[in-house]
Amino acid sequence: MTKPLGLIKAHASNPKLWVVIGVTVAGIAVLAETRRRRRKAVLMNREDFGAFVERFEILPFPQPPPPAAKQSLYGLTFAIEDIFDLKDYVTGFGNPDWRRTHDVAEKMAVVVTALLKNGATCVGKTVMDELAMGITGENMHYGTPINPQMSLFVPGGSSSGSAVAVAAELVDFALGTDTIGCIRIPAAFCGIFGYRPSHGTVSMIGAIPNSQSLDTIGCFARDPSVLHRVGHALLQLNAVEPRRARRLMFADDLFQLSKVPKQKTEYVISKAIGNLSGYQLPKHMNLGQYIASNVPSLKGFYEESTNLQNGTSALKAISSVMVSLQRYEFKTNHEEWIKSVKPKLAPDVSNHVLVAINTKYENIKTLYKIRSEMRACLQSLLKDDGILVIPTVSDPPFKLNAKKGYSTESRDRAFILSGIAGMSGCCQVTIPLGKHDGCPISVSFISYHGADKFLLDTVLDMYSSLQEQVGIVSNLAPFPDTNGNMDASELLKEKGNAAFKGKQWNKAVNYYTEAIKLNGTNATYYCNRAAAYLELGCFQQAEEDCSKAISLDKKNVKAYLRRGTARESLLFYKEAAQGESSFEPV
Repeated sequence: MTKPLGLIKAHASNPKLWVVIGVTVAGIAVLAETRRRRRKAVLMNREDFGAFVERFEILPFPQPPPPAAKQSLYGLTFAIEDIFDLKDYVTGFGNPDWRRTHDVAEKMAVVVTALLKNGATCVGKTVMDELAMGITGENMHYGTPINPQMSLFVPGGSSSGSAVAVAAELVDFALGTDTIGCIRIPAAFCGIFGYRPSHGTVSMIGAIPNSQSLDTIGCFARDPSVLHRVGHALLQLNAVEPRRARRLMFADDLFQLSKVPKQKTEYVISKAIGNLSGYQLPKHMNLGQYIASNVPSLKGFYEESTNLQNGTSALKAISSVMVSLQRYEFKTNHEEWIKSVKPKLAPDVSNHVLVAINTKYENIKTLYKIRSEMRACLQSLLKDDGILVIPTVSDPPFKLNAKKGYSTESRDRAFILSGIAGMSGCCQVTIPLGKHDGCPISVSFISYHGADKFLLDTVLDMYSSLQEQVGIVSNLAPFPDTNGNMDASELLKEKGNAAFKGKQWNKAVNYYTEAIKLNGTNATYYCNRAAAYLELGCFQQAEEDCSKAISLDKKNVKAYLRRGTARESLLFYKEAAQGESSFEPV
C-alpha cells in the first residue's frame, strides 16, 4: 500500500481529513474548468476565427444604368476557398508548397467573375484542407478555422474556412468546392446552409480540380434568401418558373445511420409542409434496396460479408466506388507534382495522398458506368417533383487536436451519405434545424440532376415554417433516440393521454390529431380522441372517430363502447342498439 493511501486508511474516521480531500477535489475540478474556459476564450478571440488565408477587397462590377435591373447580389460580401484563381494572386490549394511552386493567376475564376458582375464584393480567401483531401477542416500550416457553434470541435471540410466565415457572420456568403461532402459536412457542423449544385452546372474553369467527375462549386449562407439569390447567380437561372407539386421521401435506412432521432426530423418536416400548399404527405422508402435493384454494375463491389442486408451492401458499395473514383482522378491530376515536389503534408492527408498515388486502378470503366447508372436511378425515383430527405451527417464533429480522428466506421457512414448526390450528380441543400444535445443538426434535401431551381425554391418556400416547427419541438420533451421503441406519433399519443388525465380536453384532441397526421392507421389514436370529444360534448366527431377505429381494428372494445355512448347522446337509439349488438368482447 502506498504511503498516502496508508495515511488515509489510518485517519479514515477523522472528518477533517474528508473535508481536506473534498476541498482538494473541488479545487482540481475548478482549475480544470477554468483552463477549459480560458482555452475556449482564446480560440474564440482568434482574429476572424482563423477563417482566412488572406484578406483583401475586390469591388463588384459597376451597376448598369437604367433601365437595367439592380444587381441581384448588390451590397453582399463573400469569401472564396483558396482553390479559386484570382488574377494577380497565387492560388494556394491549402498547402504552402503548392503556393511556393505556382505562379500568380493570369485570369479570374469564371464563378468569381459571375458573382462580381452580380454586385457582390469579394473580401478574402479562406483556409481549406490540404489539396482538398479531407473532411475535417483541419490544416496544420494555416491553422484550423474555429467553429463558431462549437469552438472546441472541428468545423468540417474541406471548405472549412468558407463555412466558418459565414457562420461567424464575417461575410454574407462564401464559395467552396464539394467533391465527397466538402460543402455539406462543414455546413452541417457549423449550423448553416450548404448548397451543392448539380454536377457540371457551374463552371469549374479557374478552380483547381480534385476529381472532375465529382467536383462541384457550391456555396454557404446563413439566410435561405441569400442562398437562393446566389444560386440563381451561379447557375444563371430564370427568375420565374411554373410552380409544381412537391413529393418528399424519407430514406429511412439512411436515418438509421444518424445519431439524431429520425422522429424529430420527420416531425418537424411533416408539420412544416402541413402548413403549406402544394406538398404531398411524406413517403418512406429503403434507398439502399432501391439502389441495389436499379444499379446493376454495383454488384461487383459488394463486400463479401454475409451479414449485410442487400440495401446496406449497396450503400457501402456506392461510397467505396466514390472514394475509388476520387483517388483515381486525383492521381491523374496531381501525381507528377506530388512526386517531383514531395510536399510537406499533415499525416492523415499524406496517407490519403499516398493511397491515391500508389493504387493501381483496373476497373475504371465500371466506376464511370456506375456513376451513369446512379444518375438514371435517382432520376427514375425523383422524376420532376421528388425530393429525397436524408441526414447530412451521421456523427457529430470530433474535438480539435484529438489523438484519434474519425474512425473507419464514422468515415464510412459519412461517405455513404455524401455518395448519394456525389455519385448521381444530383443537387443537394443542407438545411440547419437547430441543435440536438448541444450540437448543430441538419437535414439534406436532394433533387434530380438539373432541378436546382426547383430545389432552391423549395428550401426558400419551406424554411420559415421549418423554423417555426423547430422552435415548437425545442420546447417539447426530448424525443427518444433512434434505437427506442417510441416514434413521434406514439410520443404525441402519450402527451395526449397526459393532457386527458389533466382534464385538458382540447389539448388532448390536438395531440391525438397530430398523432393521426403522422400515423393514420392506428385505431387507438382515433379511439382516444373520441374519448376527449365525448368529454367536450362533440358527440358527432366522437362517433366518427369510433367508427374509424373499428374499421381499423374490429376488436377494439373501447371503440364500440364509446360509439354507443356517442350515439345515445345524439339520440340515435336505433344505431346505438345496433352498436351494442355488434359488440365483440376480446
